[in-house]
Amino acid sequence: MEAAQGAINGLYAKLQRGEAVGPSEVDAAIRMAEIEDPRLPLSDLPAIRTKRGAIGPRSPGQATYMDLLARHEMVFALGPAGTGKTYLAVAQAVAMLTAGKVDRIVLSRPAVEAGERLGFLPGDLKEKVDPYLRPLYDALHDMMPGDQVTRRMGTGEIEVAPLAFMRGRTLAHAFVILDEAQNTTPVQMKMFLTRMGEGTRMVIAGDLSQVDLPAGTRSGMRDALETVEGVPGIAIARFDKRDVVRHPLVARIVEAYDQRTAAEGDTARRRRAQPQPDAVAPTGPAAVGGQTGK
Repeated sequence: MEAAQGAINGLYAKLQRGEAVGPSEVDAAIRMAEIEDPRLPLSDLPAIRTKRGAIGPRSPGQATYMDLLARHEMVFALGPAGTGKTYLAVAQAVAMLTAGKVDRIVLSRPAVEAGERLGFLPGDLKEKVDPYLRPLYDALHDMMPGDQVTRRMGTGEIEVAPLAFMRGRTLAHAFVILDEAQNTTPVQMKMFLTRMGEGTRMVIAGDLSQVDLPAGTRSGMRDALETVEGVPGIAIARFDKRDVVRHPLVARIVEAYDQRTAAEGDTARRRRAQPQPDAVAPTGPAAVGGQTGK
């Protein structure tokens, strides 16, 4: 009852502010009404303010993530597709750029095909990398007018920096986003993390269930999480299927894959736990070296 009342009150507050309320807003209000963190009441949820308007959380996981983005210089965002890891990072980057808190936004992503061979891509460096960075561009265009995105890219305020070409650089007074970080190698990840300069924020986003590296290659994101977790100044936001805010089917698809993975793990553990049959001692001539009596 309290959750329902909280959801209705949240939607009514949106209407009072002149904001539109549709199915996605209703879904978000229901999710947020179930939040149990006393630091984040519905009336005081974090918001990222851009020139296109305020962007608020649509799940408890997003609320925690937005709080971490505001308070920490480096944030790892880990979880399934559709949870807003990249979108909210871009929103925070745009808000800080337009407020003058950083001088530029740097977007990076490893150029790894998702199970496909894309072959030779024509054009200059930017044109070759653009297909991999399209989700970041889409988020940028949601945050600011297209002509402003184009102008800021022309002046270098928004920069596309292919991961392979970042070695040797120091990124100062920037908001740097590494997307699809699960597809970095440990060497690439260490190189990226150590590019951080004065006044810089970094977000490393990825999904360890969608690693597209060659078989046997360890994910740099997994390696980094095991190495730097607990280091002061670094925060880790973990999302799960409850935070998926795309089409409701996406959450059910993620859950189905998780259940299958868990079942396969249980089956493998049961097989390992089964006692192996004792070796049968050889009998007959083989028992005496294969020689026959004279």
